[in-house]
Amino acid sequence: MDGQVEHLRLTTALPRLAACAGRTGAGLFRSRIRMPRDHVGMRVRFGDGSTSWVYRETVLDRPAPLDPCALIVQFRLRLVSGRGHRLFRDESLLNTPLFAGFPGFVSKLWFAADEFGVYRGCYDWDGPDQADAYVRALWWPLALVSDTGSIRYHVVPGLRRDDLFADPTRIGGPVDQWWRPLESW
Repeated sequence: MDGQVEHLRLTTALPRLAACAGRTGAGLFRSRIRMPRDHVGMRVRFGDGSTSWVYRETVLDRPAPLDPCALIVQFRLRLVSGRGHRLFRDESLLNTPLFAGFPGFVSKLWFAADEFGVYRGCYDWDGPDQADAYVRALWWPLALVSDTGSIRYHVVPGLRRDDLFADPTRIGGPVDQWWRPLESW
């Protein structure tokens, strides 16, 4: 699963996003959603030549995934430049209800805009199909603030998020792909 997002119909996506927000609220109430700082500041060079850094991490306390996959999502904000990026990073915490309650969510690394103005999220997910369903609903909130042509995703089945960064050679295939981490420090 890779490429432009084939989004759900709005009438299908809205109830899923609302249910996700409700489950996120319950997770926050039960203190099951954490924001560790283990990866904050980590820099990553991607296959398209860009470099970005992790500015936030979100983790759901839950059992380990049975069908692990890594999910990488990218988008470019419209009408944001300069200090606007800092404001977006601060505000983006309010977007947690849009993902943390989706079925299969495990964790997310939030990447700041790279030198091309592209943001990325790198997720741990339980089940490639559930990761795909999440992205297809996520398209709608991203479309409100992003250049819709920039919304892309890639699912790497069988690997956890941290596996992508610990040993990028495990992925195989071409190294010049936008989503592919080449090195981290």
